[in-house]
Formats: sequence, structure tokens, C-alpha cells
Amino acid sequence: MSFDLYAIGNALVDSEYVVNDAFLAKQNIAKGQMTLIDQAQQQGLIAALQAEFNCAKRASGGSAANSVIAFAALGGSAFYACKVAKDNNGDFYLHDLRAAGVSAPHHAQVEQGITGTCVVMVTPDSERTMHTFLGITAELSPQELDLDALNQARYLYIEGYLATSPSARHAVATARALAKAQNIKTALTFSDPAMVQYARDGLTEMLEDGVDILFCNEHEAKLWANTDNLAQAIQALHQLSPLLAITCGDKGAIISNKGQQITIAPFPVTALDSNGAGDAFAGAFLYGLSQHWSLADCGRLASRIAAQVVSQFGPRLQTVQYSQLLEETITQQ
Repeated sequence: MSFDLYAIGNALVDSEYVVNDAFLAKQNIAKGQMTLIDQAQQQGLIAALQAEFNCAKRASGGSAANSVIAFAALGGSAFYACKVAKDNNGDFYLHDLRAAGVSAPHHAQVEQGITGTCVVMVTPDSERTMHTFLGITAELSPQELDLDALNQARYLYIEGYLATSPSARHAVATARALAKAQNIKTALTFSDPAMVQYARDGLTEMLEDGVDILFCNEHEAKLWANTDNLAQAIQALHQLSPLLAITCGDKGAIISNKGQQITIAPFPVTALDSNGAGDAFAGAFLYGLSQHWSLADCGRLASRIAAQVVSQFGPRLQTVQYSQLLEETITQQ
């Protein structure tokens, strides 16, 4: 079977809590970032959360997983290379992924270890703060790749969070080498400001000699270029990729193709939860590319879907919502 999109990323079961700033301050948690913690720390955090708040949502997560699920929901064929354990969370993860129409390697589930989990804390300003126990996904390696599936793909999409794992970076290098040999387009997302700040060497390694498409947000772009000037950041990022898709929150997005910029207007919504918005943007944008749409139309679909994600809790929409937003976008082209 051939695939429009082959992605490689972390496999994490997300548990989402609606919290307040006072809780983050009391727990000494840095707001708005992803922080890696060990299992004991996460268990302590969950106990503190459950003493005050209810779990709002549970879903198969991971940055690239959210993107491929959006891609599949829009009608694209997608494959996700990942690693989970043979435990309840691992069973839940693969079932949830396949129920969303995404294929996964048969050997993604291993006997030893614990499936990774992510606690997502959402504050009233819709900002999301994540504490992640990677578990077995930290050991993602070339062994979990299905190279036959990748060989049949049109696009390879790489999650920036993999920058923290040496074995995952090895898997990325293996996948990139095959993609280059087969002229498969390669895209990468920075995933989180913390990756740019604290895992820059790993990101640089995964970027190798550049990618065809780079996804990031405005904050990540400026961090990478060490500037407060977005125009300068865009110029610096073009050293990594000819095509940039930069999300700018409620200001919309900028698509820069070899320096030629397209401004994507925002879709006004009441923001509840920013978790997964950038992931949804990337998945929808890649879907548009797979359908040979113009960059402006790709950006409009991506912006529309990301806005809808922000307006509700959780990193994903219901399948019918993707279809409705796709139809609305097509009729307005």
C-alpha cells in the first residue's frame, strides 16, 4: 500500500487537565513549555492534579501523531512510525491511532518497558503546559521503522521532539537517507520552543542538509535565529528550508516560499486550549500539498482547522469536523 504521508514521532497517551495559574505556581511549573520528567515525578504530579481537577480528555498523542491524524481525517493516507509497550496505554494508543485511519508498524509494540504519557495542563488563557514521561518512546530506533511503507510514501514528516533521543535521531537519519534516495519530500516541525532552546544540537543533526518544508511558530522562529525580528528570523530559517510555514497565534500565519511571503488571515475564535493547534496546522497544510493545492489554499485550510482546534479542548477534532471544514474551504477556493 502506498501512503501520502509517512511520519515518525513520539507515541504518548495524553491526559488533559484544565488548571489555573496558581496551581502551576504552587508546583513550580514553567508555564507554556514541554518539560521531560521521570515516572515518579509524573505520578506525583497526577496525584496533585487529581486532588483539585478532573481529567478532561484522554487521547493518543504526540506532536506528529496529531498531525497525521488530521491528515488522515481529511482524506489522506497516512502511516505513523512509533514505539509503545505491551501495556494498557500501549493497547489504547494503537487502537486509537488505527481507529483514526492511520497505519502503524506491526512491530511498534514491544514486550518490555512502559508506554509514554503526557500530562497536558491548560490554563484559562488557553496556554498549554506539558509534563512528559517518554517511557519506551524514548527508545524509538531504526528497528521500529517500516522502510517498505516509507519507500511508497510521498512525504516524510519528522517531529522535533525526537531531538532529545540519540536512538530516535538515528531513526530519523535512516528515514531521511531513504527519502533522499527516493526523492521523497521531507518536512520537519520544531514542535516546541523548549526543543529550540535546549535540544538545538539534536534538531541541527536531524535537519542535516536542510528539509523541503519547515513548520514552526513565531516564538520558535525567533528563538532559532536569536532575534526579536520575525523578518530576520525568516531569512535565517530559509538556510534550512525553501518553504516555511510559520504560525503566529491569533495573527494567523506566514507562508514563505524562497522568500516570497503569503500572509494567511486568522479565523477568529474564542480560544480555550492551544494544545495541538500547530500540529493540526501542519497536518492540514501537508494534506493540501498532497492534493496539489496552491500554498495560499493550503494555508487557509490549515489556519481554519487550527482555529477550530483552539476553540475546544484536546489536540484533535471529531472526524466529521475535519470533513466539514475541508468542504467549506474547497467551496471558497
